[in-house]
Amino acid sequence: MTRTPLPRSRRIVPAVAVAAAAALTLAGCSSSSGGRKAEESAGNVSAGKASTPRMTIAMVTHAPSGDTFWDTIRKGAEAAAAKDNVKLIYSNDETAGDQANLVQNAIDQKVDGIAVTLAKPDALKAVVAKAEKAGIPVVGLNAGLGVWKQQRLLSFFGQDESVSGEALGSKLNGTGAKHTLCVIQAQGDVNLQERCDGVKKTFSGKTDILFVNGTDMPSVKSTITAKLKQDSSIDEVVTLGAPIALTATQSVSESGSKAKVATFDLNKALVSAIEEGTIQFAVDQQPFLQGYLAVDSLWLYKTNGNFSGGGQQPVLTGPAFVDKSNVDAVAQFAAKGTR
Repeated sequence: MTRTPLPRSRRIVPAVAVAAAAALTLAGCSSSSGGRKAEESAGNVSAGKASTPRMTIAMVTHAPSGDTFWDTIRKGAEAAAAKDNVKLIYSNDETAGDQANLVQNAIDQKVDGIAVTLAKPDALKAVVAKAEKAGIPVVGLNAGLGVWKQQRLLSFFGQDESVSGEALGSKLNGTGAKHTLCVIQAQGDVNLQERCDGVKKTFSGKTDILFVNGTDMPSVKSTITAKLKQDSSIDEVVTLGAPIALTATQSVSESGSKAKVATFDLNKALVSAIEEGTIQFAVDQQPFLQGYLAVDSLWLYKTNGNFSGGGQQPVLTGPAFVDKSNVDAVAQFAAKGTR
């Protein structure tokens, strides 16, 4: 496919118009569908609808089952699809090989565009190349900032995980923390490792890494609890997702630790925890926006030849801090499941 990128210094961000959602099914591992249920899940927000010809876009993520963060990404994608007259096919699998198979399924169905996460980019490289060879435009979201250009994706929507980790580490320097435990819930996920590496780079105290099985919350709780009991000098727990953060607060309580908890990413319960003071703060990367812009960018490319970010720069959706000083402004949207 031929493209004429804009200079690196320019960034094009598609306009965001939020709409009620609709989605259909892709037969495959961990896929699910929309219709009226999807429309309700998008938060009942509405906008105009495009009169352009109907197209089909597949979104394939590495989302594990039950993680509300990915529900928010999907809601953004569904909202854009409804507005753009797009049939959205959403599927997910946390196993890289199975995620690659889902991308192949989308290619076989001859979709008009694919949005994909690249948490384990080497495992997706070959199938992404197949999509491009088939003339299907591909954009990246959430995971894959370091490789999206090498893999010849049109655009990327997300945050720089190293920068977000460094920002959190710097923020901790002002809290009085001396010993941080950074909890990684999916070993081998480049995004998560970059976050903890960033924290370690800028945090002036000691940083330990703890790996847990993020798909087994009782195990997560017991592993963090055991570590806190083992080392009473840990005064800060940094988690990389809202469900893990909420579980970590239970570990702090059960272990008798005085450690505080900070995290990456939001959900409704996490916002309430910030309001209550059981979570210090969260780094927000705006997952709804990632899903929305990924779908909308493919519609813009197909209908108007646009390249978000000029094909040269990623479109950054974070990081931003949410704490007690600004949580009230976010809470109303978190209540709808869109932040």
